[in-house]
Amino acid sequence: MTIWVNEQIDPSGMIHACIACCNESQAQDCHESFEDNLSDKQKAAGWIAQLRMVDSWDDVPVNALKLD
Repeated sequence: MTIWVNEQIDPSGMIHACIACCNESQAQDCHESFEDNLSDKQKAAGWIAQLRMVDSWDDVPVNALKLD
């Protein structure tokens, strides 16, 4: 099973938003939204929107919104 994890991460590495799901299309849409919602100021400061894949729900951050 592949689980797609979207994260908005600040320059210190703290995750501010996290959504995980098993649907690749839904994950791509979410990633685009996360990217679009970062302001130019945040991007310049080092904020990132990250999309990554994991193999188990155990590898998803605890605070994530989990969509099945």
